[in-house]
Amino acid sequence: MASLAGILKQKGFLVTGSDQNVYPPISHFLEALSIPVLEGYGPQNLFPSIDLVIVGNVITKGNPEAIELSRMKLPYLSLPQALKHFALKGKRSIVVSGTHGKTTTSAMVAWILEKAGMGPGFMIGGIPQNFQANFKLGKGPYFVIEGDEYDTAFFDKGPKFLHYDPWLTILTSIEFDHSDIYRNLDHVIESFRKLIKLMPPEGFLIANGDDEVITQEIKRAKCPVATYSITKNSLFKAVDISVQEDLTRLSILKAGEKHMTLSTSLYGYHNISNLLSAVVLADFLQIPFSTLSDATKTFMGVKRRQEIIGEKKGILVIDDFAHHPTAVRETIRAVKEKYRKHRLVAVFEPRSNTSRRNIFQTRYASSFDNADLIMIPEPPLMEKIPLAERFSSQRLIKDIKRRGVNGYYFSNTDQLLDTLVEGVRAGDVILIMSNGAFDNLPKRLLELL
Repeated sequence: MASLAGILKQKGFLVTGSDQNVYPPISHFLEALSIPVLEGYGPQNLFPSIDLVIVGNVITKGNPEAIELSRMKLPYLSLPQALKHFALKGKRSIVVSGTHGKTTTSAMVAWILEKAGMGPGFMIGGIPQNFQANFKLGKGPYFVIEGDEYDTAFFDKGPKFLHYDPWLTILTSIEFDHSDIYRNLDHVIESFRKLIKLMPPEGFLIANGDDEVITQEIKRAKCPVATYSITKNSLFKAVDISVQEDLTRLSILKAGEKHMTLSTSLYGYHNISNLLSAVVLADFLQIPFSTLSDATKTFMGVKRRQEIIGEKKGILVIDDFAHHPTAVRETIRAVKEKYRKHRLVAVFEPRSNTSRRNIFQTRYASSFDNADLIMIPEPPLMEKIPLAERFSSQRLIKDIKRRGVNGYYFSNTDQLLDTLVEGVRAGDVILIMSNGAFDNLPKRLLELL
């Protein structure tokens, strides 16, 4: 929603917004754009004279502004409808979709196109460090959009990515997630199946060959498909991956033959997979190797994706958005591999609609195996989850300890922070994972250190 607000502001509209709670980095981003955010929801936010309302998918039909919107009969659109109308017209949509890796992959693709002089537009669910903005209108023919499978709005329960008229689609992964709107994995697959069906015959689908679900589903595609992988045999394959303190180096095979060697500041199996999908896109668009090599080497990542917040007294603090058990596992594994000589303290807030439910209760335990110490607080907003469906941080810590890993439960963030500050020592790497503000824990930790 912040990205869309920025796009509309750039196009000359007067833009305001309302939200229950806006936190960094998006709050700072909106301030820099001089877009006022009204805290809390109420009928008064639709006055004096609003011409169009964009309704985010967090808004329920019982929201006081939604009720007033209906009463006033104001024109309104969902975010994907507005994006299609105001930003995608006349462009070729590059839709980056999948359960994991969308934000980093979208940012990488946008940066490659930027370095190639193609002037891409983009809208991304995080802030790419190279652009310091999560949107750009762009003057070139392509628009890169993070294709989210989450529902569109209270008046449209279909996934957002069905609105984006995909010409080229990257499909990174398909797993069960968003248990608040999807019944099971088959229900999730239905949505991605619709996306694949939307692809025109003249389009191009780039698919993760390491994902067994994707391997089955791409057989339905009407357009050409190119696969990439790390463990399986695909058209493009990453080999000889070497993770150093400064850069990751890898070689890429195309159809079994040595194709190129690249360097990147990204690290971890999941990020190399993301990078590989962008390499396939560059190959399809015939972007020269020198340009691609420069782009991968200079790509700075995305805020809150393995982002180094700072280092104090020899203690490194990293912030990450991971919340799904697979994302938590892969993020911890990547950080431990890069900082293998250091003690890794993993701090996790179960905050998403799915992680606050017990759907992944058992599965989370193995996600923390590569950490040396784990700290988990009581999840926030548990009163919104039915009692029988609630996730238990205390049970997770017990399960983690049974696996031989040391972990602690805390009833709130303040208790966790106090214990963390007392227990850390020089050489520690503190990995903080949450898809929300986490009470501003990373910054507060650095200040106390």
